[in-house]
Amino acid sequence: MIIRTTAYPRVGLIGNPSDGYFGKTIAFCFRNFSATITIYESPDLEILPSRRDHSLFKGIRQLAEDVRRHGYYGGFRLLKATIKRFYDYCQERNIEIDDRNFTLRYSSDIPNRVGLAGSSAIITACMRALMSFYHVSISRHTLANLVLSVETQELAIPAGLQDRVAQAYQGLVYMDFDREVMEARGYGQYEHLDLRLLPNIYVAYREDLSEGTEVFHNDLRSRWNRGEADVVEAMGYWADLAVRFRQALDRGDAAALPALINANFDKRASLYDVGDGNRDMVATARKVGASAKFSGSGGAIVGTFEDDAMFARLEKAFAPKSIAVIRPDYAPMIPLDKGTAVK
Repeated sequence: MIIRTTAYPRVGLIGNPSDGYFGKTIAFCFRNFSATITIYESPDLEILPSRRDHSLFKGIRQLAEDVRRHGYYGGFRLLKATIKRFYDYCQERNIEIDDRNFTLRYSSDIPNRVGLAGSSAIITACMRALMSFYHVSISRHTLANLVLSVETQELAIPAGLQDRVAQAYQGLVYMDFDREVMEARGYGQYEHLDLRLLPNIYVAYREDLSEGTEVFHNDLRSRWNRGEADVVEAMGYWADLAVRFRQALDRGDAAALPALINANFDKRASLYDVGDGNRDMVATARKVGASAKFSGSGGAIVGTFEDDAMFARLEKAFAPKSIAVIRPDYAPMIPLDKGTAVK
């Protein structure tokens, strides 16, 4: 039997990057792109390469471009780390899995290294495939923690829970990472919000600005650990924006949302150099009247727009800069408290 599982890119709509610092965020997943795992029983355990894992190039320029777009490691390390972590998880909890082997292949068209959580989507889809193959049930909040542990423990990539929670729950998710709650039980308070409450949302990205999330988070974590006042204050500020955003959604006050989104980016840009290209992308969106902030660590932005005419102006303004802009097709929430395979 062939099993296929899927996970989707994530957009941090408000509050990020406070998720790794006991803050609050709101995020959603969208189906315009996806990461897919195919797994089936085979005599040996084999991981098949994807287009991001090739080692044959037409020349040095193509190799350099490939590294710039995809990094040095492709998806192999993600899959190997996920399989190992899944096995360790089962061993730690005395979950018996049979001795069948499998062949596993991944594919992903999620724009790489632009803050859309493409790596954690591959890991999430892989975890779901392994769960289905070995008939292991894992709750959504545990799945999110498990995916995070692949990156932080196995691969030493600094990260927070927001991406993994959004991909484990899907839909529009409000996340409260209160310190006392997190330290007491290991996960935060996660709630689905009504996607119908959202105003018009766009996502824009340009892959030539790609940078791994670890570059940003390493610096922020060290400043947080030193107790720098402006960083500590910013975490509280971003968390408060998430609360205010949710309150505005609940009361149907769409007019209040653009200013909150803009404030999220402006605070971030005051803390460190976000790069001229990223600043220009945000400024371009704002010039036509849309709001704009990072969806993650840079390279992609998210914001609100008023109507079709404004979206057309966004397309026109972004086109000369090789910036793609889309309307997100929201991934529906996973209603049951289990991490079963989701197409």
